Amino acid sequence: MMRAIYVAIATGALAFSMNSQVLANDAGHTSEAMEHAGKSQAHGEMGHAKEALQHAKDSLKHAEEARDDHAASHKHMDEAIKHLEEAIQHAEMGHGGESAKHSEEAIEHMRHSGH
Repeated sequence: MMRAIYVAIATGALAFSMNSQVLANDAGHTSEAMEHAGKSQAHGEMGHAKEALQHAKDSLKHAEEARDDHAASHKHMDEAIKHLEEAIQHAEMGHGGESAKHSEEAIEHMRHSGH
């Protein structure tokens, strides 16, 4: 019983730490994109077109990074969902081994999704 509790706590801690890092990466790009967009706006309002252009380009770069990171995580969650649906179907048919394989695949995709 105690071993199960320790495993549950360790699993939760691992999942939290993995999610924190991905959220930090996504938030980092989003934050950078917003910061550069604000600087671009400020320079534009002051008539500094060259500086506004550079900050707008930097903002775009970070916004695309945030979007691409987010899209990749969705792809993995979509795959995880497909495998979980397969796991359910096989378990309902009494195919425990096949169900386990699909659950394992789902876990791998969830790990890569960062959610």
